[in-house]
Amino acid sequence: MRTLLIIGIGVGDPEQMTVQAIAALNRADVVFMPDKGQEKAALRHLREAICARFIEGPYRSVTIETPQRAEAGDDYRGVVDDWHGRIADAYQRRFAEDLAEGETGALLVWGDPALYDSTLRIVERIRQGGFALDWTVIPGISSVQALAARHKIALNAIGEPVLITTGRKLAAGFPDGQGSVVVMLDGEQAFAKIAPEGLEIYWGAYLGSPDELLIAGRLSEVADEIVRVRAAARARHGWIMDIYLLRRG
Repeated sequence: MRTLLIIGIGVGDPEQMTVQAIAALNRADVVFMPDKGQEKAALRHLREAICARFIEGPYRSVTIETPQRAEAGDDYRGVVDDWHGRIADAYQRRFAEDLAEGETGALLVWGDPALYDSTLRIVERIRQGGFALDWTVIPGISSVQALAARHKIALNAIGEPVLITTGRKLAAGFPDGQGSVVVMLDGEQAFAKIAPEGLEIYWGAYLGSPDELLIAGRLSEVADEIVRVRAAARARHGWIMDIYLLRRG
């Protein structure tokens, strides 16, 4: 039986690696490195740096060319399903060719594998297709946790819930009945398009890295600044990962 370890590695700082994650890395015979092209080469370089720092014995590194997602258009779920299928095919080919029976492979996942990441669904898709694979998930520090820590805030008000959603969902407006909303995957800056009255924002990008950016304040006062800073950072690096908390003041 082949074994796969899906390891959460935090959001940019190698110091966020847990003891459990480091031990898991050192069980791996093969580390699979998703390659998303030159634009996101920095993400691969961080994975390589983590391996070089924490793996004590010999291991093999195998690149998996990751297909690009098509524009979502009006069929978001259909486009994502097709994309996941193509990624699953690419992963399975590499597992079949580069992970022998009895060996252990590792996939290093940004943040925590359970939160707005497709790896678990893709691996389950491979297994449901009949490919024999045992797997274990090692949690990591998520961008949600890192955001709260860097802004030195609690995510929730006393006795109140926190909603975690996406920019696509926020575009319809700040959710009714919610006081604290964490927004991920917001490529269109939905925060700048909703009614800002009574809202505070805690925004962060490249969390845990030397390029980290943090802005906080009343949404009505800092939304334009965030849009400007975000655009400049994306142009400089070629990619951006950001997240924010919106809260009723």
